[in-house]
Amino acid sequence: MRSIQLLRFCAGITFILMTMHCKDQKPEPVDEQVKDQSTAPKLGMEEANRLAALPLHCIDVEYPNKPGETLAGADDIKSPKSMHPAFYGCFDWHSSVHGHWSLITLLKEFPNLENRDSILMKLHSNISTDNIAKEVEYFLQPVNTGYERTYGWAWLLKLALEIHTWEGEDARKLEAALMPLTELIVDRYKNFLPKLNYPIRVGEHTNTAFGLAFAYDYAEVIGDTSLTKAIEEAALRFYKNDVGCPMSWEPGGYDFLSPCLEEADLMRRILPKEEFDGWLDALMPQLADSNFSLAPGQVSDRTDGKLVHLDGVNFSRAWCLYGLSRTSEKYAHLRKIADQHIAYSLPSIVDENYEGTHWLGSFAIYTLQESRL
Repeated sequence: MRSIQLLRFCAGITFILMTMHCKDQKPEPVDEQVKDQSTAPKLGMEEANRLAALPLHCIDVEYPNKPGETLAGADDIKSPKSMHPAFYGCFDWHSSVHGHWSLITLLKEFPNLENRDSILMKLHSNISTDNIAKEVEYFLQPVNTGYERTYGWAWLLKLALEIHTWEGEDARKLEAALMPLTELIVDRYKNFLPKLNYPIRVGEHTNTAFGLAFAYDYAEVIGDTSLTKAIEEAALRFYKNDVGCPMSWEPGGYDFLSPCLEEADLMRRILPKEEFDGWLDALMPQLADSNFSLAPGQVSDRTDGKLVHLDGVNFSRAWCLYGLSRTSEKYAHLRKIADQHIAYSLPSIVDENYEGTHWLGSFAIYTLQESRL
């Protein structure tokens, strides 16, 4: 009995010492090498060709593939290309969509991009009237009303907006072909948002704030006031009274979006500037501190399709921080933190690891765009 009591006493002392040690521990500092990388890379011709090679390689690569289908019966088991003749490549539907967005974005800015003719040929081959009709047919199946909600929806509208703001005959042909699917996705947003009672606050595909931000950009430029109103009403209902977002909980191990920063990125679009300043102070007061720091998400294995998500969180954090830095001078210091996040992940996304290369280029391109505004 005395031996057991002695063991319990030793265990208790060990627990107390471990607890004291944990309390004294401080968050790990930002890696010094990353801290020094405070200049954002530029999206010049060389970088554009490098990033264009990623979707150019994968938009017509059918396998490996991760379908997100709901099967109503045995007859629904089909190949990715037969179900999604426009967006079957790049591992999954949404990555294929934003892969097409990447190519169009780069072509718009760099008309002399390498492989221009090949890119245009693939774009017209995939985004054709017949192929989009089959995509619409798939979405209209009763079991697929929630397919790609809302991450894929958001990227589809991002693609539609990029084509709409692109001049030339190629753009008009692609826009006309894509229009039936664009209109379907717009209708899906309008029908779904009033029924969503609570926002989805995660760091992956279903994050509500991300899904609304891209859709809002589309609605604003296109002039779809009913979609704009639906998004504004939903955003205010979900987020207007939020305070104290727990940034210290981020990132999660599989995150490629920051729940706190994506929310702020949406609300800077929705709220008037004066109201947004007060709202952001209540949500994340630490952002206004000029000494605020945020270490990039550390990627331990880029061959792991989930762990490589953290490269994505670095890009998406960066585009949110760039957007916030433009709202007020007191947030100007956030640009340096955004630069550090890009500098950590950008050199590593062009490699032989399809787990990351099939989608990360789009995140990098959008972040580099935001860095220049």
